[in-house]
Amino acid sequence: MTGLHPAYPLRTERLDLRAHRRDDLDDLLAFHSNPDIVRYVPWPVRDRELTREALEKKLTQDRLTEEGQWLVLAIELRETGTVIGEVLLKWASEADRQGEIGYALHAGYHGKGYASEAAREMLRLGFEDLGLHRIVAVLDDRNTASAQLLERLGMRREAHHLQALWFKGEWGNEFVYALLKDEWLSGRSGSAASGQE
Repeated sequence: MTGLHPAYPLRTERLDLRAHRRDDLDDLLAFHSNPDIVRYVPWPVRDRELTREALEKKLTQDRLTEEGQWLVLAIELRETGTVIGEVLLKWASEADRQGEIGYALHAGYHGKGYASEAAREMLRLGFEDLGLHRIVAVLDDRNTASAQLLERLGMRREAHHLQALWFKGEWGNEFVYALLKDEWLSGRSGSAASGQE
């Protein structure tokens, strides 16, 4: 495995997944500042300055050169050019060919299948371009919409960790979902978006 240097944008049916730009700030602020959106993600509600600081870091997260790094891409709705969310791929282990995906989406765009469309492309990227063997997703067990999305992507719930971490002032429970490369490849024909997340 030699890392990952995608040619942007990564185009899906309706979305362009691309490296962040400084002019994404207003679009990011629209969901980084929403308590309902950040409830289950590992960052606090952010004001404009905190969002700007986070964006500066994201500007350098457009490739994977060594294990432990996250690829963090803007989800741009091609029709309007609006950044409606973010999607992530972690190169967790080179030796074991393990990865992790994540995502966050502006509430105004829920229920249209955009999150699954973006996450599906990150699975493709991880398995087919980076050469991963297994990709997981870790989420708060109260986040039922996200769990349903992962199941529609063909991921299987492998674990339920009780009080696994101190998260936003309380003990949090986690679900771990996973998918193997062989499962991904065998399910390619049925991988069209079917959800309403």
